Amino acid sequence: MHAMNVLVTGGAGYIGGHTAIELLAAGHDVTVLDDLSNSSKAAMAAIGTLANRPVPLVEGDIADGDLLDSVFGKGRFDAVVHFAAKKAAGESVAEPLSYYQNNIGGSAALLASMARHGVKTIVFSSSAAVYGEPTTVPIAEDCATAPVSPYGRTKLVVEQLLRDMHVADSGWRISILRYFNAVGAHPSGLFGEDPAGTPNNLMPYIGQVAVGRRDHLDIFGADYPTPDGTCIRDYVHVVDLARAHVKALDFLQPAPRLAIHNLGSGRGSSVLEVVRAFEKASGKPLRHRMAPRRPGDMPVCYADPTLAQRDLGWRTERDIERICEDLWRWQRSHPNGFMG
Repeated sequence: MHAMNVLVTGGAGYIGGHTAIELLAAGHDVTVLDDLSNSSKAAMAAIGTLANRPVPLVEGDIADGDLLDSVFGKGRFDAVVHFAAKKAAGESVAEPLSYYQNNIGGSAALLASMARHGVKTIVFSSSAAVYGEPTTVPIAEDCATAPVSPYGRTKLVVEQLLRDMHVADSGWRISILRYFNAVGAHPSGLFGEDPAGTPNNLMPYIGQVAVGRRDHLDIFGADYPTPDGTCIRDYVHVVDLARAHVKALDFLQPAPRLAIHNLGSGRGSSVLEVVRAFEKASGKPLRHRMAPRRPGDMPVCYADPTLAQRDLGWRTERDIERICEDLWRWQRSHPNGFMG
């Protein structure tokens, strides 16, 4: 694949930042557009350190059409990798309007500006949340979509918008990537997940318990129909996930198309298995207690990644033990995130 000039929206964030690092390692040029609402300039500095060169940052709102036109007018971009979105399912239930405004409104503004400037290649950061509560596992791309949160619904609406854009103009090259659970950190220990406020996901919460920022981990539900009674999920190392975006851009190059791929390992780990793996990686016990089930949590959820393996030549390479080792390396060297 020839070198490309890529705009990465939300590229200072957790998955976006790792993807920027992998794009740069593959020989592409990268500019990041981020409002830094859930990231920081310290994260951008870490990306530059790992890339061995400074990475341009445009600080601003994805929904700002004038800003987007200025960026595309100056940048001569070949493609966009679009992450910029609010992403906490629980928060989206309490604040649906902000999710619809940001995730859908921002994506519409981005696509409009791309169209005005003739940039018709995009990789979209979607989510397994579009499937809702599946009736069968593993989950393939043709499973029914029935999201149960405003967050999941916004992702599905943007997917439909992209489909409609492709119908209206078949010259678009569109990759929709549905993530399962992105976890872990860069193996250098220099870049990892640094959520604002209380973590919404299991792995960063575990990391914060291990370094003493949180007192203990609540495990929600110990009576599910699984081998140890706790929920099973598909955990994907964030570096594996990031590399899928590089392969998706490669996949789009030969001809205009629209494609949807699940990004998962094809296997699940229970909450207690993750706890034990992290205890092994860190060499310390992890204080945890059982709590009642949360509404909406399904017992088992993992991907069928066959299509990504076939089309993109992508598969996960790092298992749950490696995930925990890399997460611990990041967390112990950054107990308070990028601030130290």
